[in-house]
Amino acid sequence: MTTLTASRPRSIETLLGDFAPDFDFVPAPPIPVAEYAERMRKVKREGVSAGLDALIVHSDTVGWFHASNHYLRYLCDWMREGVLIIPMDEDKAPVLVSFFTQSVILPPGGEPVGVERILQVGAVGREYADIPGDSGVKTIQAVTKVLAEFGLSRGSIGIIGDKRSAPFKAALAGAMTGARFSDQHAIIDRTQRIRSAAEIAVTRTAAQLISIATQAAYHVARPGVTDYEIFAAFTMAQMARGGETGDGYQIGANEWGTHCGKPYGRVIRRGDLINLYVSNVTYQGYTAQTARMIAMGTPTERQELVLDACARGVKAAEKLIRPGATFRDINNAAFIPYIEAGLIKDSEARTMPYNWSTAEDGGFRELPVQYVPDADYEAQGRRLTHVYPATPGPHNPNLGHAVGMAGGQNAYNISSHNYDRLEEGMIFVLHTQWLEPMSAGCNIGDLYLVTADGFENLSRHTPLETHRVAV
Repeated sequence: MTTLTASRPRSIETLLGDFAPDFDFVPAPPIPVAEYAERMRKVKREGVSAGLDALIVHSDTVGWFHASNHYLRYLCDWMREGVLIIPMDEDKAPVLVSFFTQSVILPPGGEPVGVERILQVGAVGREYADIPGDSGVKTIQAVTKVLAEFGLSRGSIGIIGDKRSAPFKAALAGAMTGARFSDQHAIIDRTQRIRSAAEIAVTRTAAQLISIATQAAYHVARPGVTDYEIFAAFTMAQMARGGETGDGYQIGANEWGTHCGKPYGRVIRRGDLINLYVSNVTYQGYTAQTARMIAMGTPTERQELVLDACARGVKAAEKLIRPGATFRDINNAAFIPYIEAGLIKDSEARTMPYNWSTAEDGGFRELPVQYVPDADYEAQGRRLTHVYPATPGPHNPNLGHAVGMAGGQNAYNISSHNYDRLEEGMIFVLHTQWLEPMSAGCNIGDLYLVTADGFENLSRHTPLETHRVAV
């Protein structure tokens, strides 16, 4: 182990100047066009079985040029906002209505696979273009016109969207009073449990990008650097190799091991515990997730107990991963080391204390008011006056969850009340977490693929155990 000095380098470029990952990285190709055609075939078949005349897939734009859900990307690899109109009649081709916000990006990435006709609504408005009108209204007009061309003004229409699709659905129903509408997002949600070979390949690449980025973070982490610089090293390393975004990366850095944080300019010191909670790195629309800890010097006895219990928890759960095992058994195995360490009494989600739990009566919980010294935060003119979190315990009352497409919801959670059985092709993260306010914290986890005879650890290129820097 190399002892690092506390001298502050001039720039992140200097810190990463001689960095290279310790394994060969070969990114997977994009999902084949034929697989998108098969997805469309299956979705249309479900639409026909449900008695629908057409399916409408809606995705809005959210901050930083992101689509609000993964539905369009799953069906046609369109990574921005749009409305995909899919008639059930085989002689009618899908139509994509798009470009109805001011957050305009141009392909690539994102030529819609299998879609020939694209309608540009246009971004209008007095302030933006000195043109009266509303792009949302114009989008509804475009969609109703296309449906009328298909002879479906009084048809049965299924809507696939998310919470941000509610205004669109309400406006469309108001404009087409003769049609019947139903929510059909479950058609695609059901496809998110088992992954194809191509999906596994791109997810494996995303996990390798995390490993490379984590190694870059380890490369620069030392007393004197800031959490900004560690964040930048992580982000630069994975995005330089094809990662699509750095938004999901989270870093917690202080003397207690806080997880789920954001960089704020903390200067790393002897005794700090740093958490790299990678809530997603995206490649070709698919995400991976891991968590790692970095110790600057020697942790306290209590911190070592927590770090050890969390590491043993993931390893205990890992041993049970195979087709046919229940998620409950995997979850409960991970919490046995917690019980042995005296952290909790049992592994049941219903009774487990966790960081964001309600009060005992089910109501709100008051955050303790207390001044918490933080020199780097105070140098910015701010003060911490509350203790976070209000409840000691795991971050969540469960072990993990499914991992899939960027913008998608968890298809399932690994929890004590999930009696489903594992199936080949499932991909999920197992992350053990514990946080005692102003005392000890840990968040570590790996990404797993269920194989025919067991599992593949997709994040195996960096050890699960705490990375220790001698100072």
